[in-house]
Amino acid sequence: MASMNAYPAATMESTGFGFPRSCNVPNVDELEPLLPQHRWTGPDVKLLNDVRELAQRNTGLLFIVAGEAFFAIADAIVQTLQKVDPPLTTLQLMVIRMTIIYIGCMIYMFVAKIPNPLIGPKGVRILLLLRGIGGSIGLFGLYYSLRYLSLSDAVVLTFFVPTCTAISGAVFLGESFKLREAMAGFVSFAGVVLIARPPALFGDLGSTSDTTPSDADKAAAANRMKAVVVSLIGVLGNTLAYTLIRAIGKRAHAMHAMVSFSSIGMLLASAGIIITKTEIVIPTQSKRLVLLAMIGIFSFVAQILFTMGLQRETASRGTLALYSKIVFATILQWILFHTTPPCLSVVGTLMIVVSALYVVLTKEKPKPTLDQPVQHLTSREEVLEQGLAPSSNRA
Repeated sequence: MASMNAYPAATMESTGFGFPRSCNVPNVDELEPLLPQHRWTGPDVKLLNDVRELAQRNTGLLFIVAGEAFFAIADAIVQTLQKVDPPLTTLQLMVIRMTIIYIGCMIYMFVAKIPNPLIGPKGVRILLLLRGIGGSIGLFGLYYSLRYLSLSDAVVLTFFVPTCTAISGAVFLGESFKLREAMAGFVSFAGVVLIARPPALFGDLGSTSDTTPSDADKAAAANRMKAVVVSLIGVLGNTLAYTLIRAIGKRAHAMHAMVSFSSIGMLLASAGIIITKTEIVIPTQSKRLVLLAMIGIFSFVAQILFTMGLQRETASRGTLALYSKIVFATILQWILFHTTPPCLSVVGTLMIVVSALYVVLTKEKPKPTLDQPVQHLTSREEVLEQGLAPSSNRA
């Protein structure tokens, strides 16, 4: 996590651009009648000033939204590479992405001279290890689901994570978990069912054919159900990762969590390739090599933007920006793959997004009473307050 040391304020002496001490600087009040007032108070200038002020107040939010756009592009590239012949396996894509992120993180940490770049600071190394395992499971769930689900469906299933993280935080970290959050979780689960459309509940509605389902339709439905199950396992992995990130708080730099996530993911994916004897597809076309490099680069840039944004935003507002990814995913799905989600998937997506936004927007803010002075946070409270701030290192 970036250092919290404040930078010294710039003065005329330090910048070297101020007037000399002996220079008689004219008073602004004396020049005011000479200034063209309409240039500074016109509607166009006022609009630009309002936009600039709005952007300055929401700089962190804009960084997070930009990071989500890069994440959506990386996921779209992954789905593209899984549809070409021969397709790259999920584990191989994980190794490539994690390797590029790991190299980028290590270069940054050595240049910035961040201590303990390999294993992190003492006291949180086990937590960082478990965070890397959970994040790797979450990434595997997302990449596997992209083989059989549309980009928007695979992305929206990850929106289950905030609700699961809230429950985990209440159980393990003592955070509050209210009835409205439980109801939102139930509605989100109903949305997941609409996206998965299991044949036991929906019969032939999950089939795209108007006739009797063929063997191919049945196989597609089975693969779809399997993808949803694996994606939900990935949600549990991300829940573990995010809960541990809350517990770590400011005891480790954000790059430590990224290094742990990328290195452990790289090792686990490589071990999975060896154990399952997965055939390694060696790309020879220059186009595929460029796309593979873009996955790692876009993922790394997304992580950096995410970190910068969450360092400037509160946890609740930062979480609100996470759901912009479904917008980018839907647009990319329409542009790149020329497909639109079925009506049931749209309804399920709206249920999950609205539920998640409801939890974020209805979050109560503690207000000091008149007879109770505002108190500074203790070190433990400050750690818990950071909440999702380090979740920029999410899977």
